[in-house]
Amino acid sequence: MKQQNSLEKLKDAPVAELEPSDMLLPLILGQTANLASPARPLVVIGELIATKDDGRTPLVLYPGQEGSAAVPARSIVDIDGSHIGKHVLLMFESNENAAPIMIGVLREGEGWPSAKPPTQVEVQADGERMIVTARRQLILRCGLASITLTEAGKILINGTYVSSRSSGLHCIKGGSVLIN
Repeated sequence: MKQQNSLEKLKDAPVAELEPSDMLLPLILGQTANLASPARPLVVIGELIATKDDGRTPLVLYPGQEGSAAVPARSIVDIDGSHIGKHVLLMFESNENAAPIMIGVLREGEGWPSAKPPTQVEVQADGERMIVTARRQLILRCGLASITLTEAGKILINGTYVSSRSSGLHCIKGGSVLIN
């Protein structure tokens, strides 16, 4: 009851007379009456999975988003390739689930910012095709398996078991083909 009285006093008090701690009281008590959707948290933790538009537009995933594709976000912080895969803080414009604004990148124990900034990685996703571009080398890795693409045109596939199957024609061409 005391907390309810404190909130009622805050509603009518002039802002100039409030202490900073008084303004935090509604947040501390979980009162979100001024928000369009009381169920939405004030800040959501998502993940930065890529960037597009030469690194200007972050692509994020977050709980409660519609669909499973990355969503373009606006950002108030500078980001670079070292932030990809990191957790980020998101707020939403006009409380709309499809309009995220990235307000920060969470530090997770490693030194930051890095001494040497990584080169920019470009990812384009339109729902039907994804293009990932790197200048010198691109590596897809999962456990002991990897696929490496190099700027010289080499494709290296490594794994403890590699299977190649086709329901139609399976063609292997090369200047020379070495098996075992």
